[in-house]
Amino acid sequence: MLKSFFSSLRGYMRPVGAFLMLYAALLLPMVAARIVFVLLHGKGEFGFVDVANVVWHGLPLDLSVGGYAMLGCGLLLIARLWFDGSWLRVVFRCFLALVATVLCCCLVLNIVLYGYWQFPLDSMPLFYFFSSPADAMASVSGGYVAGVLLLTLVLTLLTWWLLCSVLRPQEKTTEVRSRVGQSVVLLLLVGALFLPIRGGVTVSTMNTGRAYFSETMLLNHAAVNPVLSLVESLVRERDFASQYHFMEDAEAGVLFDEVMRGNGVGEDAYEAPLLAKGSRPNVLLLILEGFSAHLMQTLGGESDMAVELDSIARQGLLFTNMYASSFRTDRGLVAILSGFPSQPTTSIMKYPHKTAHLPGIAKSLRGAGYSTAYYYGGDADFTNMRSYLRNTGFDRIVSDADFPLSERLSKWGVHDHVLLERVGHDFVREASAGGQLLCVAQTSSSHEPYEVPYNGKADKRRNAFCYTDSVVGAMVRELERSAVWDNTLVVIVPDHMGGYPDNIPPTSPQRYHIPLIMTGGALARKGSIDTLGDQTDLAATLLAALGLGTDDFVFSKDLLCGTTPHRAYFSFPDLFGWIDADGTCVFDNAAGKVVYEQKATGASNSQTLLRRGKAYLQTIYKWINDN
Repeated sequence: MLKSFFSSLRGYMRPVGAFLMLYAALLLPMVAARIVFVLLHGKGEFGFVDVANVVWHGLPLDLSVGGYAMLGCGLLLIARLWFDGSWLRVVFRCFLALVATVLCCCLVLNIVLYGYWQFPLDSMPLFYFFSSPADAMASVSGGYVAGVLLLTLVLTLLTWWLLCSVLRPQEKTTEVRSRVGQSVVLLLLVGALFLPIRGGVTVSTMNTGRAYFSETMLLNHAAVNPVLSLVESLVRERDFASQYHFMEDAEAGVLFDEVMRGNGVGEDAYEAPLLAKGSRPNVLLLILEGFSAHLMQTLGGESDMAVELDSIARQGLLFTNMYASSFRTDRGLVAILSGFPSQPTTSIMKYPHKTAHLPGIAKSLRGAGYSTAYYYGGDADFTNMRSYLRNTGFDRIVSDADFPLSERLSKWGVHDHVLLERVGHDFVREASAGGQLLCVAQTSSSHEPYEVPYNGKADKRRNAFCYTDSVVGAMVRELERSAVWDNTLVVIVPDHMGGYPDNIPPTSPQRYHIPLIMTGGALARKGSIDTLGDQTDLAATLLAALGLGTDDFVFSKDLLCGTTPHRAYFSFPDLFGWIDADGTCVFDNAAGKVVYEQKATGASNSQTLLRRGKAYLQTIYKWINDN
């Protein structure tokens, strides 16, 4: 009798062994990828203890991701008890192939993309790829892409082989009672997956923030499971109402009004006018890919990089205390052209039905009689850019398709010198014909892979920035010699946080310090202005100088208005920074803590500073949700 009991027990435990071995086999590539991540991106700075901590703190996320896959595996193991035939083996192997493919694609992409973006895998690569595959791949060579694809294929096949090897042929029993018992055991195991999938029985469910354990952000990012990170970003992408809801809306509204009050501007607010009195000049806005304050000697940066921008700044007007709102172009363009701040978890440019509600510099100027044009040397459909530009008031869009094939020699379309020669020629021709013109030009050559027709520097990245700087200088000098210069305002601003140097972490406000330069014959004010601001403030500043209303630009403040407080805001995936007269703080939402703080002398407590930033971010998401 005892022998029969143990025999039955062994029979019941047999599928348990298969279940647990499959689970362990699923965890193995996730743990291995995490170790490779630290070794590759850590560049030898971290030891065994650090790697062990990364694996340990990432294990709950791996168990959660593996648990989802084991739901299907568990049900298929039960099916094997009752059904025989090759068709079931094929179904099981196909399911394992799908699991291995998804898992390895995410693991490899996470390791590869982190070197460029400095945050764990999310939905952004999918959005960029499907909106314009050519532009999404433009930063890397064809050989590199082929190598990554080959590596992914090899790892997928190895993972699939491992899973199939663990899945040994099922030893069937003819006893119905035994099969029922084994099925019950497997069902209990499948039900128990609720615990690792959810992350326990507490109120808090599994999320990427649970992996954050270190003051070193790279170790936290290494511990994050990229599959969970991707799924989390896809799920919350449209759930705007619940994101960054730190306080009651009424309280957030009061704090927001405090930091933004006085958006209307009176004549007595100005120390000196920006433009000649009553002037409505033609406006040329240059948006430069990846430029930063660190490239300019006039802003304390290097002396031999952006020499043309330095020269233009010395002869014109330089805003010295400006910050980028974002880390990517699609978010930065909205901040510049619509005065709407960037978002840590999404890009409003993705949603044409929402960008239709945004204000726009072009929309305001078109209403004042200006013609509006946008020039970009790449694909204007990348990241839904075309729909955004149309929604916010641009009459004419010139992109790569408007240039001959012989000029499309850059991976991003046409090189900056080709683009800006076209811009300068068209601007002078149209401005000379009468009327008023807003022309916006977006450069792209100072972006990976930094391949440009210029040999000023040995380093490719530095060389690319010097190239674009030289092209901008040449165009401005050409405009100065034209008949339209006296009635022209040129505005120069980067598209997002600096691409050079790249060793400043995204948690440091210095990574977001950028120039804002104005020049042109219509500019009445010269010198420098140290008023604190960010990209969103260009809209109100420019429109107020032109005598146009700014009420629609609720997040934008006139930098020349001296009667209201000024602030700067920036964002990075699940992170935001806030700067005002009381100091600076950077808050990591995933970690749930301030990761950078600097209080001004005699300032109010740091919690007040943080609450202002939280209220500002909450108001951004409320606007997106309500519109």
